[in-house]
Amino acid sequence: MTEAQKKQLRAIDAPFVALGPLGVAIRDRLRRLTPEDDKVLRLVGEHLGHLASRDLKARCQDGGSHCTDRWAARKRDLTGASSSRWAGAITKATHDQWALSRRCQLAHIQGLEAGVRMLMHRLSLPVGEKGTKRAAGGYRSKGEWFYKSRRLTILEHRLDVARADREAGVVHVVRGGRKLLGNRHNLEATQLTEAQWRERWEAQRWFLQADGESGKRYGNETIRITPDGEVSIKLPAPLVDLANSKHGRYVLASKVAFAHRGQEWADRIDTDRAVAYRIHYDVERGRWYLTASWQRPVIQTIGLESARAKGMIGVDTNADHFAAYRLDPHGNPVGDPHRFSYDLSGTAGHRDAQIRHAITQLLHWAKSCGVAAIAIENLDFTAEKTREKHGRKKRFRQLISGIPTGKLKARLVSMAAESGLSIVADPAYTSMWGDQHWRKPMQTPHRKMSRHDAAGIAIGRRALGHPIRRRTAPPPQHQSDAAGHRTVQARPGTRGREGTRPPVTDRAHDARRRAGTQQGTRGTSASKTVRDARSAGQWVQDSLLHTD
Repeated sequence: MTEAQKKQLRAIDAPFVALGPLGVAIRDRLRRLTPEDDKVLRLVGEHLGHLASRDLKARCQDGGSHCTDRWAARKRDLTGASSSRWAGAITKATHDQWALSRRCQLAHIQGLEAGVRMLMHRLSLPVGEKGTKRAAGGYRSKGEWFYKSRRLTILEHRLDVARADREAGVVHVVRGGRKLLGNRHNLEATQLTEAQWRERWEAQRWFLQADGESGKRYGNETIRITPDGEVSIKLPAPLVDLANSKHGRYVLASKVAFAHRGQEWADRIDTDRAVAYRIHYDVERGRWYLTASWQRPVIQTIGLESARAKGMIGVDTNADHFAAYRLDPHGNPVGDPHRFSYDLSGTAGHRDAQIRHAITQLLHWAKSCGVAAIAIENLDFTAEKTREKHGRKKRFRQLISGIPTGKLKARLVSMAAESGLSIVADPAYTSMWGDQHWRKPMQTPHRKMSRHDAAGIAIGRRALGHPIRRRTAPPPQHQSDAAGHRTVQARPGTRGREGTRPPVTDRAHDARRRAGTQQGTRGTSASKTVRDARSAGQWVQDSLLHTD
């Protein structure tokens, strides 16, 4: 068994330049709506939401036996109660929601399997047996062993149920959100009245979104926005008597003006390219919002060599900050480390704002440094998030779960592309090797280095194509220009080059000690000979060997 198989290390791939964002979404508030506008939006959203719930139920009943014929039949049923375009938007949203539930179901099964494996492993060990750095040991007491055996039975039952549901094509979906549904039974804890909860529940289940259509007027026939910001909606068939414009359309009194990417949006609708719109109601603020979104062609990112030409900034992602270090094209650290802090406590909106603020600061600093790319570690905590792996280390499990890996990468790639910067993703283990090779050498009385700052150097060096390990001096007998470089450096293709060098043998230490003793003896005897010759009045050439 190899060393990698014993430690079960993750595969270390080559760095790569991440692709740019594939879509754009912008939002504006619908201001100065009349009471009639508010009434129409609520009626349309409620009616279409009822149709979307009915369609989702039919799709879940079909399970894995769904086919294009069933899709067409569902769309025909919805067309009579709405329109062909509304029916197409509803069926597409249903399929997206069902596919998302299937992916979440698979992730849930994988998590249960990981938990069952870990419990079975620890229960098979004797009570009190200590674990290793790579594998957990037995449980501490018989009582803990008993409770964990009960938990194993529970997880096995959940796993059997989840596997049976997946084989049968059954998914569990809640339109409006399972969290909001659970709040209905804990109104006191959420500080909501039944009427307030009911209002939020109904607003979340409304459906007011339409996909774009290229070639149609302004890119969307269902929810249309003109270049001057006029918003009109194609009313469903049962509500067509509420129309205040031609062809069964209702024109809102509010006009939108997208401050962010407004020119890009205007260019699209002027050429009748597809733009999708979604109207939603924020119950807490009592405001209506309109979101416009469209797909973008794949942005051709710069090559890896071009990204390395001006150096790079290595960023280590942590639970409460970014640790960044600038490196030149040769992999040498420049200046001092930088930290960009954020607070991930509180609501989802607050967490997202904190991440966006930290990324903005990072991008501004990167632009001022003149680099073309930012290197981040390609983290993957899929296997490490299971509750059973780390046992009592509750704070460590919370730390791992708190690191914003997926959302951060998506947000960073999108914002960096708008700033003209590229993102280079690195493999794992940079924190461990950065702490080993760079933390102590970079420490000075005026510079405090943490393992996260050292990890930033390691990430940047690997993204630049250099090994993480610093070049170390060879033994004195090998320090010769005739034999090549005066420092030992493994080639990029050498396996194990990031590992620790093997210790020097005792025999080599003895040989070095003996050589030093002989040199000292020869130097002493030579000095005595020179002194004797000079005392006799003879001229003697000074030795080049200094033994002060």
